[in-house]
Amino acid sequence: MRETLPLLELSDFPSLHRGAIETLQVNIGYRCNQRCLHCHVSAGPNRTEMMSDENLALLLEVLTVRKPRVLDVTGGAPELHWGFRSLVRGARERGVHVIDRCNLTVLFEPGQEDTAEFLAENQVEVVASLPCYSIDNVDKQRGKGVFDKSIAALQKLNALGYGKPGSGLELNLVYNPQGPFLPPEQSALEADYRRELANHFSIKFNHLFALANMPIKRFGSMLVSKGQFHDYMALLKDSYSADNLADVMCRSLVSVDWQGNLFDCDFNQQLNMPIPGRLHLRDLIEIDLKGAAICVADHCYGCTAGQGSSCGGAL
Repeated sequence: MRETLPLLELSDFPSLHRGAIETLQVNIGYRCNQRCLHCHVSAGPNRTEMMSDENLALLLEVLTVRKPRVLDVTGGAPELHWGFRSLVRGARERGVHVIDRCNLTVLFEPGQEDTAEFLAENQVEVVASLPCYSIDNVDKQRGKGVFDKSIAALQKLNALGYGKPGSGLELNLVYNPQGPFLPPEQSALEADYRRELANHFSIKFNHLFALANMPIKRFGSMLVSKGQFHDYMALLKDSYSADNLADVMCRSLVSVDWQGNLFDCDFNQQLNMPIPGRLHLRDLIEIDLKGAAICVADHCYGCTAGQGSSCGGAL
């Protein structure tokens, strides 16, 4: 895989400083039942990196001390981690809202037959990847048969109350472009998703998040190999909007890798750009990061281009 950090480090991106921690985003492992081209963590079935029981326990201690509003659990497919359910229960016992970054097809993996019910019982918000509402586009990006399984998973979640008004069970979908271009305007795309999924599959959801692809890891390597990296970076920079700086996720989020190391965001994590001092979860129990400088590089233009892009969609 071609590394892109050397192409990103020399940057004129504006300096940023963080506020209070509202979200603790934790990658608990790279194992996944899918292997997607756009995946910025290069997850897949053969990855073995998984968070230890010691660090899972530290996570719950940090939730107790720092009291973030949200625990955002990601992977890989986080549901495949043996400690996923204990982590979710522990967070909910502490009054923390939990987000599960779900690829949908994992709900049909062996041993995951009751995962959807578990998520509903614990009022876990599901943020589900669905790069398009058509079978051809999804299977092209994610593999043959992924679309049909994704639709079946969404229907299963709907049957449990997800995406339905008054249920308290939030179901949000995620769109990623299939190539080196920016996502379309989020509200218009959401209307298209809502219409097509309702008309063809009777599926309901709460919101659509349109995310830009980051020029890092598997996607970045693809751009380099095809000679498209510099053109894509030019697109991101030409589309830069300073208005998005106020709401970028790194101002209120701390990202934690599977080893417990701290980063300003998930993308910095994948580029191995740690918070200065190479802090660990155990340090977060004692240290308040409010006001600290955020590590930036050229990939940050991916969050500020056009309508903006964050883990919660357009800014």
